[in-house]
Amino acid sequence: MPRPRLTASPPNRNRPPGLGRAGAGLAALLLLAPAAFAQAPPSEDERVERILGGLSLAERIGQLDLVANSPSFSRDRIAAGAAGGVLAFTNGRDIADVQALARRAPSGIPLLVGLDVLHGLRTQYPLPLGEAASFDPDLAREVARAAAREAAAIGINWTFAPMADLARDPRWGRMVEGFGEDPHLGAAFTAARVRGFREGGLAVTLKHFAGYGAAIGGRDYDSASIGPGELVDAYLPPFAAGIGAGAESVMSAFHALDRVPATASRFLLTDTLRGRLGFSGFVVSDWLAIDQLRDHGVAATGAEAARLALAAGVDMDMASGLYAKHLPDEIAAGRVPEAAVAEAARRIVRTKLRMGLFEAPTSPPVLDAPPPPSPNDRALARRAAAESMVLLRNEGALPLAPGRRIALVGGIAADAKELVGPHAALVRYEDGVSILEGLRRRAESAGASLSFSPGCDVGCGSDAGFAAAVATAEAADVVVAVMGEPLELTGEAASRAYLTLPGRQAELLDRLVGAGKPVVLVLVASRPVELGRVVDRLAGLLMAWFPGTEGGNAVADLLFGDVSPSARLPVTWPRTIGQVPLFYDRLPTGRPPDPRNRFTLRYVDEEFTPLFPFGFGLGYGRVAYGPVRIDDPVVPRGGSAVVRATVSNVGPRPVSEVVQLYVRQPVARISRPLRQLKSFRKVVLAPGETASVALALPADALAYTDGTGARVLEPGRYEIFVGGASDAPLAGTIELQP
Repeated sequence: MPRPRLTASPPNRNRPPGLGRAGAGLAALLLLAPAAFAQAPPSEDERVERILGGLSLAERIGQLDLVANSPSFSRDRIAAGAAGGVLAFTNGRDIADVQALARRAPSGIPLLVGLDVLHGLRTQYPLPLGEAASFDPDLAREVARAAAREAAAIGINWTFAPMADLARDPRWGRMVEGFGEDPHLGAAFTAARVRGFREGGLAVTLKHFAGYGAAIGGRDYDSASIGPGELVDAYLPPFAAGIGAGAESVMSAFHALDRVPATASRFLLTDTLRGRLGFSGFVVSDWLAIDQLRDHGVAATGAEAARLALAAGVDMDMASGLYAKHLPDEIAAGRVPEAAVAEAARRIVRTKLRMGLFEAPTSPPVLDAPPPPSPNDRALARRAAAESMVLLRNEGALPLAPGRRIALVGGIAADAKELVGPHAALVRYEDGVSILEGLRRRAESAGASLSFSPGCDVGCGSDAGFAAAVATAEAADVVVAVMGEPLELTGEAASRAYLTLPGRQAELLDRLVGAGKPVVLVLVASRPVELGRVVDRLAGLLMAWFPGTEGGNAVADLLFGDVSPSARLPVTWPRTIGQVPLFYDRLPTGRPPDPRNRFTLRYVDEEFTPLFPFGFGLGYGRVAYGPVRIDDPVVPRGGSAVVRATVSNVGPRPVSEVVQLYVRQPVARISRPLRQLKSFRKVVLAPGETASVALALPADALAYTDGTGARVLEPGRYEIFVGGASDAPLAGTIELQP
């Protein structure tokens, strides 16, 4: 079993087979006198330095190289100790083989084995944006733990997740990989997923540092401009929370922030990440991002790109091979200090020690491939999917009543693949439950009839099936239309200039509504969709996101009322693309919106307000808010206010309510957001039940960052808003003491 060697002696040609130099050092230690074992065990720093001290320069540079499983992959590099990690290996036996090869290398240092385990490995859970809609970080932690266990069982030990990027422009396809527009919600879910992944056996990578979600025009890979105060207050909190939860690595972003590519930004990767946030792990580039510094126009050659990235703080090169190719010559020429390579290798080796890789068995028992989803995993996937779906409109059509004639329309309804979404790792689509399958099974048990007519295929490029679908709708009591974004229009490299329903789906929906029967629209999509005026004619609207393996059953659970809808929007839903970016915590203006005054903040051809506000969602019951009490409304610096909201279920069905607390500082040195989410709590209430929900508001949560980068906590009055969405009413004030 390889261990860090205790001396820098040359390789022992007579060592037992299977032992690298590190293993040989352990064998030599076993021959020492028993008195040697009376000494205190070496500290972590001592172990790291002993490992590094025995590595050649080539082996140190090798630790900085992350090698992809591709047609050009060479096992010789692993055997020579010329790689610190591998990615895109998906077979357990192959992973065990390359890991064993690394342990037999002269250095004997185990590999990081990375994969995008974003929302599951084989069992697929809701995409992170849908997961954030649950407003239940504990559930997110449970899901991440389950996904990690599945991945660890085949030898993966490192995931390129979670994505901590704040996203406020739904044109950006990668919005679905993160937790929405709010820093507080994003921080809570980032920390939860980090903890869950680590508990399940995976090291994590926070990505993409930083401001990647602010790309101009929502165009993936485009540049961004963010003021220093906004960067710290809005975009960094999720990363800070992930670091506090123990994240081992951080990924640099593809884009340029304020004219400097993130992968070459010392301000971001050293001054901010390591300085301001105190990160002590290692930084890995995104795919080929170091090589792409030439396309950014800041490096003329691959050697210069490698030099810039290392100087900025990128420790590990993903897939470009530029560190391995150029750093030896750069060091020899004096353009790169050898100490910089040593420090990068030190961070990576320290991480491997903390992960326990040196203590792992030489040939760990692994599965070649993950088994089919277990009953427990399916139950968790179903629960997570149901808790992620947001009911946005209900004109009495839901829940579906027993004995009804249901018309199901939409090509997406019959395709379980379309419920999975991007970055699906080792998914097998045959594991999934389609909406057609889930509804058909549940309708049968409810004594209801279900007739299915697709209307069109997933892309909906033709109206050939529209007439049949309308006829099916006319013969039913209620219509469930399943529409949304095809898989290829979501995720990375899937920015959209139009947010309308793709293909001819909007035309089909309009014809279904015109048939005169109540229409419930189930949206399968990665982001808010522009629906136009038809939304006011819908009997129901359920945002299902990409719900995963058990999505079909979860949709049935909600539509039939077996589960009460409890999710809330983690993003603001615009009426039209012309409003974006649109987010709730905007700054005030000298001319606040006034529909009676043209010369105020407004549009001349559309309402200024969103279609649905951040935090909004309906249930199958009625919730009433009673008095809000603030304990000790005069708050000392370093203290905390406690806000107590009275919430009652005044309907006949159980309900889940997300009680949300927002804060505004009405007068400050700089303009402050109109309101900011500072606390939330999800409560379940039986019919007639009343609960007092306590929400803590620490004084430190009221601080902001000024233009110089300094943290400011101003005494004075703060307004408190409590309710079920970001448009919650004013509930009281607190006074922060000097």
